Amino acid sequence: MRPNIFTIATKELHQDAFIAWLLKWADPSNAHYDTRLTQCGQQFIRKLCGFPDSYVIKKVDADRQWENIDVWAEINDEWLLIVEDKTYTGEHSNQLIKYKSTAENYCNEKGLKLVCVYLKTGAEASISLKHIENKGYAVFTRKDILEVLNVFKDITNNIFSDFRERLILMEDAYRSFENKVLKEWDENSWVGFYQSLEKQMHNIRWKKVNNQSGGFWNAVISEWYYLHSPETESQYALYLQIEQGNLCFKICTDPEEVDFDEAKVSRKRLREQVYNQILKVAKEKNFINICRPDRFGNGKFMTVALVYKEQWLGRNNQIIDKITVIQALEKYKEFLAHFKDEMDILTTQ
Repeated sequence: MRPNIFTIATKELHQDAFIAWLLKWADPSNAHYDTRLTQCGQQFIRKLCGFPDSYVIKKVDADRQWENIDVWAEINDEWLLIVEDKTYTGEHSNQLIKYKSTAENYCNEKGLKLVCVYLKTGAEASISLKHIENKGYAVFTRKDILEVLNVFKDITNNIFSDFRERLILMEDAYRSFENKVLKEWDENSWVGFYQSLEKQMHNIRWKKVNNQSGGFWNAVISEWYYLHSPETESQYALYLQIEQGNLCFKICTDPEEVDFDEAKVSRKRLREQVYNQILKVAKEKNFINICRPDRFGNGKFMTVALVYKEQWLGRNNQIIDKITVIQALEKYKEFLAHFKDEMDILTTQ
């Protein structure tokens, strides 16, 4: 494969540089160097800002790192565009609100109108992106960028070609779950699979969980059901989660999430109670694939029962059948909802 600078320089700073570089090309004074790059840069601005294709761009001043904002551009002495550029990370420290406030103050002083964009070339859960939009940012994804760049694929500039090729490679990696056998899935395959689930099921929440083993991508596919221990008023949460393989019935006893008091009931005791009740109901309902984990943990988030990967997703030498998988997941979600009702009855007796 031809060497690609963006498969080597993968940090967000390098992506920031490309975005600012393309925005700079949008200034009409650069057209005599490369007309197509200027046209592409201008169309990129129109799409980022939500302008119509007929919007005429007469002047662009753009650069990186102003007041910690990743990329900015002033357009026609009329608009300020700020871009928070993300690859694999997400928002942190309430940064978007801070950047927007800074930009609004500047626009008030200069008489400009503001556009805020959250640009994401990696993958992020839809539910997370909705929170971003609620903060006043338009979300611009990898697919949105490719839609612009693909129109100008005749551009021969190596920087442009490398960045476009990098995005295509990322897109292919996330779609690999559709045509790879399960034993060949990598993290990108799982992320693409979770994104596919978002389109078929409601309220999917997925993210990377870091641990000493390198972490994994999980996806919570059910509601969090808040229940009380049968013995006390101590609260816990029950939910269903995919852990890059097995489908796990989880309980949460984190005091930051639920009103759990270990002085009233130990995590170990609660874990055993919920496990025994799940297995009892599973036997009654003929859910024979729900079983005990190989080992029990004793943390704030514990797996109390599971369904092994081959029982709901497929065997290692198979390519998944998406329809069958969705049906299986919906079945286990229904079981959990029924079990939650059983536990409600138990805890109120």
